[in-house]
Amino acid sequence: MSWLPVVVKASYFLAALLFILGIKRMASPLTARSGIRWAGLGMVLATAATFATPGLHNLGLIALALAIGTVLAWVSGKRVAMTDMPQMVALYNGLGGGSAAAIGAVELLRFSDAGAAPSQTTLVLAAVGALIGSVSLTGSVIAWAKLDGRMDRRFTFPGQQVFNGLVFLLALGLGAASVWCLQQPLIIGFFLAALALGVLMTLPIGGADMPVVISLYNALTGLAVSFEGYVLQNEALIIAGMVVGAAGTMLTQLMARAMNRPLANVLFGSFGAAGGGQAISGAQKPIEAEDAAAMMAYAERVVIVPGYGMAVAQAQHKVWELTQLLLRRGVKVKFAIHPVAGRMPGHMNVLLAEAGVPYDLIADMDDINPEFPATDVSLVIGANDVVNPVARTDPSSPIYGMPILDVAASKNTIVIKRGKGTGFAGIENALFYADNTRMLYGDGAEAVARLVAGIKALDGGH
Repeated sequence: MSWLPVVVKASYFLAALLFILGIKRMASPLTARSGIRWAGLGMVLATAATFATPGLHNLGLIALALAIGTVLAWVSGKRVAMTDMPQMVALYNGLGGGSAAAIGAVELLRFSDAGAAPSQTTLVLAAVGALIGSVSLTGSVIAWAKLDGRMDRRFTFPGQQVFNGLVFLLALGLGAASVWCLQQPLIIGFFLAALALGVLMTLPIGGADMPVVISLYNALTGLAVSFEGYVLQNEALIIAGMVVGAAGTMLTQLMARAMNRPLANVLFGSFGAAGGGQAISGAQKPIEAEDAAAMMAYAERVVIVPGYGMAVAQAQHKVWELTQLLLRRGVKVKFAIHPVAGRMPGHMNVLLAEAGVPYDLIADMDDINPEFPATDVSLVIGANDVVNPVARTDPSSPIYGMPILDVAASKNTIVIKRGKGTGFAGIENALFYADNTRMLYGDGAEAVARLVAGIKALDGGH
């Protein structure tokens, strides 16, 4: 069966092509679904080829682990609410990093027991991949806990960055010693320091930075998988890890650029800290749903700005119903999406797609911002920090310089909000106190339902 290794290598090559083409198709909402299928097919092919690799041991245990993981992923994927999707992404990303770290741990411990080591390059890559994967694992778990409300958004203490730097140096030192000496106590200490580093890195990062953090840990996971693929001499892992690492890196840069902040500031800055900025004068002015419905029904242009509050309320279906009513009346409606709206990249796009909103009604920040001055009514549903004008006007604000949706330039703004609290970054929003802004208080889905009822009443109940 001398032809079998050639078939395995060819299968890995085809799987890599499917990964790349799949990610390419995910770049557009029109082809994203097929892109996911292509990438999934590539993963199935790579897995099957791995089982066909000559000399593979413990096939029964591998098959059992694969079956358990498949069942758990299928069940959890079916049950998870759309509002919890960011938490799920963070957990799955952390598991990928943890898997890479586990490979590094097994290889380092195996080499220490064997008494004979492979090339120095293999050992170094095993340790580097283990370090990165460990950081991604525990960092992603902390990100999940913050997103899920199980932990405070930020946790700081005096001298935190210095302490984190010392832990990083300790992890590097123990990693280097482990590669040089291959002693089990050093290897164990190295992994403990690496796991602790992931926790310490993520604790001080504010909740508003979670989209960037998730993207960063996604890139780290891909990098770790690629390194460990070299250690195992598995081409599929090398290529898949490089693709994920590159995509995650570019996405992280895009997210950081969308917030007008360098990545170092995300990791070591204070964005997301509560408070900050100048005091805002004035008062929030409430509006009844019937009056808000009339404003929108008789408008020429309406822009809807969704945020995490829409996700929490599961209001996307009601929002689409509202949009359909407005379109039937001849109102021009668009959706404005900020790159970091929600709790993960593309969060709002996923929710709107689930509700059936056509892609041609969805506009990115750069495309929609020039249209706000000609917009009669902007409807903000659960968004806060991404529409806060202090990002342009208050140099003392933690979000100063962050690109925002220019909702304040609209002729009228209606904000649906559950209460008078601040957003996820803990910063008061000047938009809510503007003269042309009215607040429609209540749960997102319930408030939109009242708007729908108001417009139907204007239409004679239809």
